Amino acid sequence: MPGTFFVETLGCPKNQVDSDKLVGTLVADGMRPVGEAGEADLVVVNTCAFIDEARRESIDTILALESQRRPGSRLVVTGCLAERYGTELAEALPEVDQVAGFGVPVTIGRRPGGAAGRPPVPSLDLLNLPRPASERPWAYVKIAEGCDRSCGFCAIPSFRGPQRSRDMESILEEVDALGVREVVLVAQDLASYGRDRPAELGAGSIVELVRRVSERVDWTRLLYLYPSDLTDQLVDQICASDVPYFDLSLQHVSKPLLRRMRRWGDGARFLERIDDIRRRRPDAAFRSNFIVGYPGETETDHDRLLEFVEQARLDWCGFFAYSPEDGTHAAGLDGTVDAVLRDERLAELRAMQDDITASRRDELIGATVRVLVDRPGEARSAREAPEIDGIIEVPDHLAVGELHDVHIVDALGPDLVGVDVAVGRG
Repeated sequence: MPGTFFVETLGCPKNQVDSDKLVGTLVADGMRPVGEAGEADLVVVNTCAFIDEARRESIDTILALESQRRPGSRLVVTGCLAERYGTELAEALPEVDQVAGFGVPVTIGRRPGGAAGRPPVPSLDLLNLPRPASERPWAYVKIAEGCDRSCGFCAIPSFRGPQRSRDMESILEEVDALGVREVVLVAQDLASYGRDRPAELGAGSIVELVRRVSERVDWTRLLYLYPSDLTDQLVDQICASDVPYFDLSLQHVSKPLLRRMRRWGDGARFLERIDDIRRRRPDAAFRSNFIVGYPGETETDHDRLLEFVEQARLDWCGFFAYSPEDGTHAAGLDGTVDAVLRDERLAELRAMQDDITASRRDELIGATVRVLVDRPGEARSAREAPEIDGIIEVPDHLAVGELHDVHIVDALGPDLVGVDVAVGRG
């Protein structure tokens, strides 16, 4: 009998796509998903290894699920942690039945086909596997794997490999099969989509892809745009859509520190680009992330970031403590920032941004906005990406999976409260 399985996913949206494709493959093999690890014949943990905190969470989750699984079941660890630390992980966790790198998970529900002592060779590329229809009115779609950049703090290219863009037609087929109202495009380097493939191989450009996806779904959202690749053509395409949402991977604004990060740009260039977009679409929403405590970060660098955050008034911001990663350029840099000082800087930035976000949300009170209802009583507008931004509380009678117009009557920190415009009641 094929048996049952349970998949636990950690980390970013790209990992969620990998898990969806794994689930699709296991179901196609005749296996049945269950809601608890203790009910499964096969337990899979799709791990994250981006920073130290994510690695600790992955290990804790593996151990927790190991204690929950029933006798005779198999525990398989996959994802970034497995790819980056496969041998060490297998030695450190003998209770795990298999540590499987990328691609290998497509065979974990099948009879092993590799040589003795080795994992089976995958028969398909995980990136291009089909996946089940989404159970939500939105879905992440991964359009490429890997990254060709050499950012000083990031180890992803060392274990995810160089960029590999998908064929555009395969992406569009996946979009059609998902049956959703909103598609969220993701990749390690989203705006570089297609550059690694000759035109005759069918990748195309990110601008063309966004246009063609937008012809199929109501909302198309892009996550993680490298600022130097935010061309006028791409900005125009996003601004022409119903989702003028810009998730910009800035990381810092101090030019000297950005060069130590092996990154492009500076605060002045970033502000100029943001202002240009706001002139085109005053209703555009912005998100970014910043690293605090990178080696060599000075008080002047920190002050520049504070000034930028105050001036830019981004809708959403994440601030993360620098995490040293083996094998990266930053791991060999001098100028380590004291942890206490780093945490003080983090707290100062987060407090400032919390006030800005609350203010930006207050500005929407009295506005009428179009929302997509994700579940009863909970919706989002174009300004909120799923799972990472705030939500809009709406009346329970608004149909899930449908677009509705609501009138914003209150703001609760990052969240909003809306009433149904169509019937004039809450």
